[in-house]
Amino acid sequence: MDDEIWLTAREAAELTGVSIVTVYSWVRRGHLKVGGLDHRGQKLFRHLDVARAEKATRAKAKRMLVPAA
Repeated sequence: MDDEIWLTAREAAELTGVSIVTVYSWVRRGHLKVGGLDHRGQKLFRHLDVARAEKATRAKAKRMLVPAA
């Protein structure tokens, strides 16, 4: 699917405001699936899957996402 946005772990972390360790924690816990690898062998994640993992994690922690000013 060419119209999907793919992110590396670093990009996913920057987008969601969490550390790379947290992104890999989502993978380990089954909240986020690795969708493939880029040309350097880095794991890639679908943008929509990253958003879902972030939402599920924040909801479970009972924290609210505050938009940046």
